[in-house]
Amino acid sequence: MSVLLVSGGYDHQICFWEALTGVCSRTIAHPDSQVNKLIISHSKEILAAAGNPNIRLYNVNRGEAPQQKQNKTGSNSNSNDLLTTLEGHKSNVTSIQFQQDDKWLVSSGEDGTIKVWDIRAPNVQRNYKTNCPINEVVIHPNQGELISCDADGRIKIWDLSYNKCSATIVPEDADNSLQSLSVANDGSVLIAGNKKGHCYVWDMPNHTDATLLSPLAKFRAHTTFITKLLISQDSKHLATCSADGSARVWDISDLNNIILKQTLDGHKRWVWDCSFSADSAYLVTASTDHFVRLWDLSSNEIVRQYSGHSKGVTCVALNDI
Repeated sequence: MSVLLVSGGYDHQICFWEALTGVCSRTIAHPDSQVNKLIISHSKEILAAAGNPNIRLYNVNRGEAPQQKQNKTGSNSNSNDLLTTLEGHKSNVTSIQFQQDDKWLVSSGEDGTIKVWDIRAPNVQRNYKTNCPINEVVIHPNQGELISCDADGRIKIWDLSYNKCSATIVPEDADNSLQSLSVANDGSVLIAGNKKGHCYVWDMPNHTDATLLSPLAKFRAHTTFITKLLISQDSKHLATCSADGSARVWDISDLNNIILKQTLDGHKRWVWDCSFSADSAYLVTASTDHFVRLWDLSSNEIVRQYSGHSKGVTCVALNDI
């Protein structure tokens, strides 16, 4: 399977899409709750779905369980797609990400915790606590640090070697919830967005140490709530999603002169999530209007619309590497 495109939402359904035709080829019921976030493992074997309060790991290749992993009942996961359930968060899980070798997974939650899970066990290996909801956590490309943003408007760097928070950064807009953040693949830049539509850009002169952050720029990406931001695979573009019903793509090749490249209008309600293609030429968006859309960024056109969810779509995951 060369292209994996998956979406989830308020209808408690996970849909697998044929990217070129727009056909929904498979659905998985997610009975616990709405699906908050989805992430595909680098091996394309496991799909992680974050809900309230659990994380469920599903088998991507139906009928071919990775290493014959078992779910909690001990039954073979081929029977129902479920590999295992990660239990530990007390409320909504807000973000999830696989480590580059798929050995562990990190998650954040509204319960104010960041958890590092051993995929092979599975259990919690690390548990970091704060006093407010954490909106997103990402793994630095060095694989030794985590970076989180929270409802109090703080960026925190978590050092996995020393097992502690090594730095806290507060933008000038203190106490304004930071909703999303993204780190360039080469570790050169960090960008975060808040609920007022502002984006903050930090330069990381030492690409292997996230604590060496230098404030570089601030710009207004939207006039209201930013729901998601994401730096493209080539680190030249930034996508921002918003409650204003649009997604915008910014040229960040020159961080001293960030330019709005295009506004992707078409969704009728909040745009919750997005994902770039591996070549950074396409963007997939998910919206409360029930639709997932594939955009050609060279023409600003909707290439495909994926229709199948009966309620709002909150998350999308794409792996076409």
